[in-house]
Amino acid sequence: MARSHHVCGRPTALNRNVGGEDSVEGEWPWQVSVRKMGRHICGGALISHDWIVTAAHCFPPDGDPSQYSVMLGANKLENSWPYTQLIGVGDIIRNPRYAGEATSGDIALVHLARPVRFTNYIIPICVPAANVDFPAGMKCWVTGWGDISEGQDLPSPKKLQKLQVPIIDIHTCRKLYNIDMGPNLPQKPIQDDMMCAGYAEGMKDTCKGDSGGPLMCKINQEWLLAGIVSWGEGCAERNRPGVYIRITAYHDWIHRIIPSLEFIKARRGYNNRIKNQSIVGASGRVQAFLIIALLQVLVWTFIHLLG
Repeated sequence: MARSHHVCGRPTALNRNVGGEDSVEGEWPWQVSVRKMGRHICGGALISHDWIVTAAHCFPPDGDPSQYSVMLGANKLENSWPYTQLIGVGDIIRNPRYAGEATSGDIALVHLARPVRFTNYIIPICVPAANVDFPAGMKCWVTGWGDISEGQDLPSPKKLQKLQVPIIDIHTCRKLYNIDMGPNLPQKPIQDDMMCAGYAEGMKDTCKGDSGGPLMCKINQEWLLAGIVSWGEGCAERNRPGVYIRITAYHDWIHRIIPSLEFIKARRGYNNRIKNQSIVGASGRVQAFLIIALLQVLVWTFIHLLG
């Protein structure tokens, strides 16, 4: 079934990482496998008919686009023929700020050699406008075909892995990355265009091969691309959560390259609502308790007046 190009971030084909779990067909229909000479090297996310967003470090500065291709609609990397489309790469645009591992600007836009045909298994993810906030504690998801632990490949048939991770505020993340810093370890500061997600205790994280893949958060009924997998120290190491490039930091750059792309703006009051939802939930329970108590008093008074 073909889909309108206006639809983003709403999977329809549902049958219902380190520490991750298998995804099902069509669960993450914007997930792509970026391939070099036919071999998976990075993840990525489809954001329009003919554009992919991924990490700049997936490509050398003088990378030849003809060596690369993108596989869409795959859940398994092996024997994935039923729903997949394999499309060549026309152009690779790395952000000019990128200057090597753990630096700012680790984002690249990949222009497909031809437009993709949208299906129930291939649709773009929504791209947030600059005013959308993904606050600390928000539960989001990251997906990829990367190693299941450091040095251990994802076993055949290489099913897409998904992992739920909470957003970590940037100040906390900076503190975590300063813990246990040995004298010989180079400093890798968390820059302002980065965001962190994961667990201080480790155990669950992205790993090699997940690079460029999407960190996505559901707002209302739509999935938004919050970040892309950039770097970390090891895989699932204690005090070393995953570091992602924050998509909202590159709104202007993306818009310049893809002027026709529609960005999803935050609805009025949304950011405050998300930040306060735990408080609202608690106050809602208090209000309910007070209403019930008041009703009980009224009933008791009414009974005694009649008596």
